[in-house]
Amino acid sequence: MMTHALNRRSVLRAGVAMAAVRCAGTAGAQPPQEGFFLLSNPATDSLTFHKDTTAEQIPIAASPWGVAVGPEGQGYLASAQAMTIVDGSSLLPVREVPYRTLIEAVGYGEYRTGGMGIAITPDGGTVAVGIHMNGSSGHVELFDVERGEFYATVPVGVRPFDVVASPDSKTIYSIDHDSFTITAIDLETLTPATIDAAPLGYGEFDKPHYAAVRSDGTLLLPYVGQLLWMIDPAAGATSSLPMTSNTHQHGITLSADETVAYIVGTGPAGPATGAPNLTILDLETGDERIIELTRPHEQVALTGDERTAILTGGYTFADGGWDGVTHIDLETDEISELIVPGRPLGIRRLN
Repeated sequence: MMTHALNRRSVLRAGVAMAAVRCAGTAGAQPPQEGFFLLSNPATDSLTFHKDTTAEQIPIAASPWGVAVGPEGQGYLASAQAMTIVDGSSLLPVREVPYRTLIEAVGYGEYRTGGMGIAITPDGGTVAVGIHMNGSSGHVELFDVERGEFYATVPVGVRPFDVVASPDSKTIYSIDHDSFTITAIDLETLTPATIDAAPLGYGEFDKPHYAAVRSDGTLLLPYVGQLLWMIDPAAGATSSLPMTSNTHQHGITLSADETVAYIVGTGPAGPATGAPNLTILDLETGDERIIELTRPHEQVALTGDERTAILTGGYTFADGGWDGVTHIDLETDEISELIVPGRPLGIRRLN
């Protein structure tokens, strides 16, 4: 494993001008480097650029959580007090932008205050960061990429674990873990609307965590290895597919053709008693393929050829995470691990 020993202050200062150029959409920007994944490392206040068997770490704002990648390969990480902007071609952080909300103290772990879920609209124009406020409802801060600044704060539910964007770039959805809700934010009017997200009821472990979004606007959320809940927010219609993995579930991602869901099973919690696993769910037939694992994980991403799934070891529940990522060969089910310090949590492919 390789690590960068960089002067964080000089990197970020030098990168401000570059960030301004990229935010303005100037022609000639270099494409992102191929095959790299961007990871957040909350326990070491750093990000990781990961490819194959390498993992290069760079310090950033404290206690990073969610990761988003824009259409041109620019990266964004939601830390406790600020958002870090990353250049996908140079593989360097170029700017840290404090939130409009003052987060007075940096905390760590699942319940820490500050930035959690993060998403960028498909048109690359808006980044949305979910801000958790201990003891009260949270909110989403909206960042204008062209102007390079946060411009609005919209109330949402409690603990916005994940944030996703609609395919038409008109709506942001906050997945509000502790209030069993999804908050839909109209980006034109900045009006929030609350959607109940409790298909299994309001049991302690039956809360929503992460969501995937199909190109038709449908949101897909896994619940404790029992069902994949699907909601069309525009129509208000819902449906579900049963699952049998009997494990608490967190991260989800879809195949490029949107016919297969890859879902992280974290292990026993509440009514779920099964081991950690990766559930591969055929969305057309409902067929499941379950790959059992020995460690818990938080999120999952696929390589560009979709032959390998990469799962992050920074599982948030009860400090159950570990320092590394797991690679699963989806053709052979072969499993390998790579040590990555800092309890890697969020993960997105840069291109």
